[in-house]
Amino acid sequence: MTRRPYGLICPIACACEILEPRWTIQILTELWNGSTRFNDIRKGLGNISSALLSRRLKEMEALGLIERIEDKAKGTVDYFRTKKAINLEPAMNALAEWAQCNIEAEIALSSADASTVMWGVRRKIDLAELPRRRAVIRFHFRDDPPPKYPHYWLVVEPGAELPELCSLDPGRDVDLYVECGVVSLGAIIEGRSSVEREIERGGLFLSGDAGLARSMDRWLRTSVYAAFEGIVPLS
Repeated sequence: MTRRPYGLICPIACACEILEPRWTIQILTELWNGSTRFNDIRKGLGNISSALLSRRLKEMEALGLIERIEDKAKGTVDYFRTKKAINLEPAMNALAEWAQCNIEAEIALSSADASTVMWGVRRKIDLAELPRRRAVIRFHFRDDPPPKYPHYWLVVEPGAELPELCSLDPGRDVDLYVECGVVSLGAIIEGRSSVEREIERGGLFLSGDAGLARSMDRWLRTSVYAAFEGIVPLS
C-alpha cells in the first residue's frame, strides 16, 4: 500500500491504517460469513472488480489478516481469517450495531444491489422450513430503474446444503413468485422491516404456493444483526 500514514500514535488511527482501504472490512465480513473461494467472495461483495479483489487479498495477506491456502492436488485456493482478523469480531459487531441503530434505513439500504442481496438470501434460506421436495422460488425486483438482472430463481433440491441461485430461467416450474423492491427485501433481511409489514405497505407481493407464502417469515432467516435492540426501522 502506498497511502500516506496518519503519523499518529492513537490506537484508533493505527487500526484505521490497516482497515481503512476500501473493501477490507467487507472482505473480512464475507470470510466471516463462510466464503473462502475467490469467486464466492466476489459474488458476496458484488461491486468489486476481480483485479481490485486480488490486490486487496494480497495486501491483507501481507498484513497478517488472512491466510492463503493452496491445494495443488485439487487446484484450489482458499482464504481464511487469521487470529488477528478473528479478534476483530467484537469491533465489527459494534460497528454493525451502531449502524443498525443510528443510520436511517433508507440511507443504509439505498445502495443495495439486487445480486448481492440475493446472494445473501441464498445463505439465509432455512431448508428445514421448506417442503421435502424440490421448491422453486422466483424473485422479481420491481425497482425503477430496474437492476441489471431483475429476475432470480432459487432452486432448492432435497438434500442440498444450499439452494442454487440463477439469474436466468432454469426451466423449472415455479412454486412461489416473490415481487419486491431491493430495499424492501434488504430491510427484511437486516431486521429493518418484516415480511408481514412489507406485504401491508405494498413492498412485497407473494403468489403461488400458499404454504410457502405463509411460511416465508420462517424459511427466510434474518441477519444476525437483526437482533440488536433499537434498530431504526424502514419508514
